[in-house]
Amino acid sequence: MTDRTDQTSRPGAGRGEFAAVDAELAARGFTRMHFELDRIEMLLDLLGSPQRAYPSIHLTGTNGKTSTARMIDSLLRAFGLHTGRYTSPHLETVRERISLDGEPVDEARFVATYREVKPLADLVDQRSAEPLTYFDLTTALAFATFADAPVDVAVVEVGLGGAEDATNVLQAGVAVLTPIGLDHTEWLGDTLEDIALHKAGIIHSGATVIAAAQEEEAARPILERCAEVGATVAREGAEFGVLRRAVAVGGQVLTLQGLGGVYDEVFLPLHGAHQAQNAAVALAAVEAFLGAGAKRQLDVEAVREGFAATSSPGRLEKVRNAPTVLLDGAHNPHGMAATVTALQEEFAFSKLVGVLAVLGDKDAAGLLELLEPVLDSLVVTRNSSPRAMPAEELAELAREVFGPDRVQVADSMPDAIEAAVAEAEYDVPGELAGVGVLVTGSVVTVADARRLLKR
Repeated sequence: MTDRTDQTSRPGAGRGEFAAVDAELAARGFTRMHFELDRIEMLLDLLGSPQRAYPSIHLTGTNGKTSTARMIDSLLRAFGLHTGRYTSPHLETVRERISLDGEPVDEARFVATYREVKPLADLVDQRSAEPLTYFDLTTALAFATFADAPVDVAVVEVGLGGAEDATNVLQAGVAVLTPIGLDHTEWLGDTLEDIALHKAGIIHSGATVIAAAQEEEAARPILERCAEVGATVAREGAEFGVLRRAVAVGGQVLTLQGLGGVYDEVFLPLHGAHQAQNAAVALAAVEAFLGAGAKRQLDVEAVREGFAATSSPGRLEKVRNAPTVLLDGAHNPHGMAATVTALQEEFAFSKLVGVLAVLGDKDAAGLLELLEPVLDSLVVTRNSSPRAMPAEELAELAREVFGPDRVQVADSMPDAIEAAVAEAEYDVPGELAGVGVLVTGSVVTVADARRLLKR
């Protein structure tokens, strides 16, 4: 049996082999979506239902899913459990989507698992009117990897929505709903109620549901779904929440009310009230999974250890100093509002320049209106996604909000970052400690910038 903690025990796979597998996956269409569970269910049945080999914690929501999943993962490992984590999208490599004990799977394991799954995936494609999607196949690879490791628990983030997402074959015992806002309206509906109905689909009979604070329009479908299937719900603000938070060097210090009691002096190396909220949700989910409650509290030192070890790349991530360069993947108004609040509360920039690139189907005007009060100027560009909004189109919207004198246009991300740094440094010699650049608007934007700035 493969050693659960050693990713190098697989037969070797050269760099070229991984690149070939990566290309085969990409050929399925990175953005192609087809929301039916029949194909993924057929594939998993042929694989022997690997998703039944371990318990799972399943997350959905509009914002905060990945950060919350990473916190849950870190907390579980602090309690000595072997974890599998499945999140999306990735920043640099598809291997980031499938993590074992907090680390992306290595190339050898990824290739070996793909070779085992591909013949059965081809069989499903032959039997189906629509072939498996990129996300279908990476989901199956994740579940197979976790079963083979083996893991003690899987932490799984939905791709989009919930009810018809490929991950919803799990029927997890713990379901987590982070804050729900308007996003992906072309798929999920244009009201909070419609979107919440889709996301509440991950709640199954007998589950324990951990729900972040929601707008009333979103909370109602969640509670109705819980009542319909006999699920138990714990709500932020009632059963758990953030009692206190204070800004600290490199993050914040929290006092959290959990299901099992109060956890104080918790250092979280992430910025923003939204991350404190994510921490409360993550703690409650881990308490529910480990059986903590009114009569049992988790070990406080282990909780502190788990949170202190948390990271969330691309979420107000500092990648450069003098000037400070921050990367943040906020891509909808709900997420950008949280980012802006964190910038105002936790950073003291004398000058802040933005670099913005968004996808064409996003609310660019809404993002610009939120950014305008905190940015001195803005450089707009386009990211590497084929769905990216053209830079000139984004610039037209930006000029309406910022005025023409505060907006520059760059043809590429390298040019945009260079222009933003030059603008940030202009007229502030010797004061670069208080000068910053924020790169934001999309996870793809962050990935593009990260490749340039973290080399």
